[in-house]
Amino acid sequence: MHIPVLNHSRHPLPAYQTPHAAGLDLRAHLPDGPVTLGPLERQLIPTGLSLEIPVGYEAQVRPRSGLAVKHGIGLVNSPGTIDADYRGEIRVLLVNLSNEPFVVNDGERIAQLIVAKHETITWQPVEALSETQRGAGGYGSTGIG
Repeated sequence: MHIPVLNHSRHPLPAYQTPHAAGLDLRAHLPDGPVTLGPLERQLIPTGLSLEIPVGYEAQVRPRSGLAVKHGIGLVNSPGTIDADYRGEIRVLLVNLSNEPFVVNDGERIAQLIVAKHETITWQPVEALSETQRGAGGYGSTGIG
C-alpha cells in the first residue's frame, strides 16, 4: 500500500525496525529543542508528518513498549486514530506516568503508527438481540481470573 506523506521534519520517514513488525516508529520533531515532561504531565509532541490515509483505513498511534517499561511514558488516548480525511500534522499526546522528569529529544522515537482497515457500519434498529450464554454479563462476569 502506498501512502502519500509530507515530511516537514529533518528526520527519516517512519520505518519498520524488523522485517515482521506491524508498527512504524514515529519520531519527535522538536526544532526548538528538547521538551521535558514532568511527572503526570502530558504534552502534544509534533512529528512533522502529514499523511493521506486511503478511505476505508485508519492510522493508529500507539505507545512504544520500551518507553513504557523503561520510563513510564505512554499515550493519553491510546490508540489514537488518524482518519482518512485528516490532513494535518500528526502530533502524539505523550504522558509521563513516572515520578521522574523525562526529556523528549528531537528525532527520538516516541510512538508507533499502524495502518489498519476498518468497516463503516449502518445501524439496524431491532426490538431485541439474539440470546447468548453470557447475555448481559459485564466486567468479570465470565468467572475465573
